[in-house]
Amino acid sequence: MLRLVAKRAAPAANRAATIGARRGLASGASATRKAESPRAQELRRKLRKERIPLRAFIQRSSAKGESRVVNLDDPAQDQQLGQELAVPLAHEGIEDLEQRLATEEQRSYFIQTLGCAMNVADGEICASILEGAGYVAAEDADNADVVLVNTCAIREQAEFKALQQLRAFRKHKRADQQVGVLGCMAGRLRDRLLDENLVNVVAGPDGYRDLPRLLRLARGENQGMNVQLSVDETYADIAPVRRSEPWQAFISITRGCNNMCSYCIVPFTRGRERSREARSIVQEVEALSRAGEVKEVVLLGQNVNSYLDRSEEGETDYSVAPGFRDMFKLRDGPGVRFADLLARVAAVDPTIRVRFTSPHPKDFTDDVFHVMVKYPNICRGIHLPAQSGSTRVLESMRRGYTRESYLDLIRRAREIVGPDLELSTDNISGFCGETEEDHQDTLSLFREVRYDQAFMFHYSERESTHAYHKLDDDIPEDIKKRRLQEVIQTFRDVAHEKAEEQIGKVYEVLVEGPSRRDPTRMQGRTNGLRRCIITDSDPATLPVGSYVKVRVNEATAATLLGTLVE
Repeated sequence: MLRLVAKRAAPAANRAATIGARRGLASGASATRKAESPRAQELRRKLRKERIPLRAFIQRSSAKGESRVVNLDDPAQDQQLGQELAVPLAHEGIEDLEQRLATEEQRSYFIQTLGCAMNVADGEICASILEGAGYVAAEDADNADVVLVNTCAIREQAEFKALQQLRAFRKHKRADQQVGVLGCMAGRLRDRLLDENLVNVVAGPDGYRDLPRLLRLARGENQGMNVQLSVDETYADIAPVRRSEPWQAFISITRGCNNMCSYCIVPFTRGRERSREARSIVQEVEALSRAGEVKEVVLLGQNVNSYLDRSEEGETDYSVAPGFRDMFKLRDGPGVRFADLLARVAAVDPTIRVRFTSPHPKDFTDDVFHVMVKYPNICRGIHLPAQSGSTRVLESMRRGYTRESYLDLIRRAREIVGPDLELSTDNISGFCGETEEDHQDTLSLFREVRYDQAFMFHYSERESTHAYHKLDDDIPEDIKKRRLQEVIQTFRDVAHEKAEEQIGKVYEVLVEGPSRRDPTRMQGRTNGLRRCIITDSDPATLPVGSYVKVRVNEATAATLLGTLVE
């Protein structure tokens, strides 16, 4: 078995040239070329375009049962590989190679995405890269030549789900089918994935440009891996292939995270924070506006509101929200900040809603709230992940704020944006050292803020993090689960109270499609965070992507039910 490993990511400026040099086999094949006829040399150029020499070498290696790692960034190893890649052409008949080239089939792919909206956006980037290399999309995994699972590693349960899916694919996959792992789990569990032969290819969040090459090399029993993190990769030059929801577009504006919260693995799986150039983001939104189908764009990032484009001057200076601290000191200096970008995006088309996720509270300066007021098409729902209601636990989590400063931020947001602002949060129960008093502080925070939406979990220890190395995961599992259930119940109690307040209100709803529970009725979302079922709608006459007025007649903690207003 041959395993090919990229040891580092080439800088964006010369990545294409570097990969081209590797594929071209320039260093090792010259002697063989001199002995070939003009016809053979012409065929070699054709084969290089189709990557047949690489496949021929892989097949020969598999037949011999070889097993080794080739570092493609080591010049000596790269040269040796180039020499070996030329060998099959010297021993295989030209006619046989011509026949192989003529019968080479177009390969298909299927991407299954697990996890967050960023993974959805990354899947669209991967689809664009693969289709640019000649692949076509398959309708399902069974009919695909290549199956890629886009994974999440933020919690242990997310990894368990992905591993289950991979084992199911391995059990049922065809002999000629390739399986690969993308996303956060790729770098964290790369050795396990390859050693257990769960996959042929492992590509981390910054290795997607390498997918076509890895898939060519990892035929049969061979494997390919690129999990190197980059300091500049943003995929800004790649137009995503969007197939999921025609009315909505995810746009990644930042990648990576520098916050280093003590419990979080994202900086280790996604790398350092970097931002796309503002002009490329605005151009993408302008193109979506011209196409006329998209009615909502979602700006994405692991820490979306710390956005900073240093390529041009911005209108706002850097600061954190009052009462907050920033562990990372390299965000200073001139550039386009999040408030600047948000205003530019919203100004493109007033009929396109703008959302953003996932932010950090410390980067919610007042200028962001003022931009939300200025542009009505910026949705009135924001995510303010608290993680805990205890100042002591927040300090242990390295969140950079106290309970009091967080509540002050909530107050300012509601004062500036208005009473229609809807809030969501994240919460971790049972973090290292959390006492019963700390837990009660969290319950009281939920009652005081009265969130409209919440994502609640108990603590799951992640390797590599500060908490894993420096803190004790000392809360028993049963106590974690009990505290989590109490947080969930507190949220539901408040949510039911708020649901009663919605009855009789009229909302503008963006129609997203048929209801999952009742396909005869359409559903959509308000300008905030609430899902709305339109009980008197007809899918045949109410198109997806349209805006309608809906009066709320019933409401649950999670969903509004209403009728159309003429």
